[in-house]
Amino acid sequence: MTEARPPSNSHLNPRQEVRQLVRSELKILLEQENWEGAKAILVPVQPADIAEAIEGLPETMQALAFRLLAKDEAIAVYEYLEPSVQQVLLKDFNREDVRTIIDKMSPDDRVKLFDELPAKVVRKLLAQLSPSEREATALLLGYQPQTAGRIMTPEYLSLKEKWTVAQAFQYIRHLEPTKETIYSLYVTDNQHYLTGSVSLRDLVTAQPEQIIGEIAEPHVISVHTDTHQEEVARLLQRYDFLALPVVDTENRLVGIITVDDVIDILEAETTKDIHTLGGIQPGDDHYFQSSILSIVYRRAFWLIVVFLMTTLASLIIKAQEELLKQIISLVVFMPLLIDTGGDVGCQSSTVVIRGLNTQSLRQHRVLWIVKREVMAGAWLGLILGLSAVAWAYLFQGNLLVAVVVGISLLFISILGSGIGAALPLLLSWLGLDPALMSAPLMTTIADVFGVLIYLYIAQLILPF
Repeated sequence: MTEARPPSNSHLNPRQEVRQLVRSELKILLEQENWEGAKAILVPVQPADIAEAIEGLPETMQALAFRLLAKDEAIAVYEYLEPSVQQVLLKDFNREDVRTIIDKMSPDDRVKLFDELPAKVVRKLLAQLSPSEREATALLLGYQPQTAGRIMTPEYLSLKEKWTVAQAFQYIRHLEPTKETIYSLYVTDNQHYLTGSVSLRDLVTAQPEQIIGEIAEPHVISVHTDTHQEEVARLLQRYDFLALPVVDTENRLVGIITVDDVIDILEAETTKDIHTLGGIQPGDDHYFQSSILSIVYRRAFWLIVVFLMTTLASLIIKAQEELLKQIISLVVFMPLLIDTGGDVGCQSSTVVIRGLNTQSLRQHRVLWIVKREVMAGAWLGLILGLSAVAWAYLFQGNLLVAVVVGISLLFISILGSGIGAALPLLLSWLGLDPALMSAPLMTTIADVFGVLIYLYIAQLILPF
């Protein structure tokens, strides 16, 4: 009897529907112990999609599904799995299985896995690697995290500048299956110094007897082993490269970074910035696998800072207690004013932080950027202020209170835009992450100054 397929989700694209279907049918087949059926359903599926299907299974089924894969396919799928799932599978493999999978992984993916494992386990796994793979992995582990040296792969193709094109092709045919990419080829001298680059297209169109050094491009954009991974990602994105060479302090070629690694970097950096903007301390990428205590720890810092700053607003309100007693209607409009100031400030800080991250803003234009955001805040404040005057008058029937609300909203919008633009630029100038000026902090600053401005204007305009 054939199992009914789950209903299609109209909100998913066709590719997502296929992945969801594979995951659900794979689970059903494993529960029925239909091993051949489970094998068959995975045959036409891409390694990345198989990895996603395995991750969606209960932990007890993950190893079962993985063992159904052919040896070469299993290694490809393993590299796409989340580190937490990789660790679970390692516990279920025997020693020979572990040695084979770890040994066949690309060095950069292997290092990502080792970063998640206890040091004692890493030492055991290193001991099981072949000498060449152990050396490649140890090389990457020797560099600082989040640097080009840590994320590069030593599996690259380099050609000697004195070789002929025919010799280069003979070398490529011999080594191609073991290398990360052959579309970007780098030229070195006898001491392994990087001297140029040549594309596969240039190589194909050249004459067999031509010398590599003569057809190579001598001006190569490269990065050092200690270059931050975010800078590496920017360079690959800027120049549309498929790969970027990595050199040591003496300009010797030691590895390459490919575009697929950069996609992972951009995702990790974006996640970090989003967490920071939301007032969550950056951590690892496995937030939803973290313990409750870890989540509380990452959120608590900014909440405590915001709590302490908010007490300033309370003190300001208490200091104006007599004014508020006489004109109680002022209290009604406080949430409107402080929320609007925070919203305007967050808009300015968001665009400035994003501009700094994408390098579309330059530090020498600081005054122009702040001035531009202040002018935008003034126009927004004028529009909102006029609307607030009309609404407050209709709501309360007191023209003076309505004018106070409108003028306050104008100045609060100007101040919020100015602070929202200036704070990220200040942090960037100090060498700090602009995302530290998180949304909760920006909102709190706007709240405190918004209350101060509102009550001060009320004192100047309203009669006692």
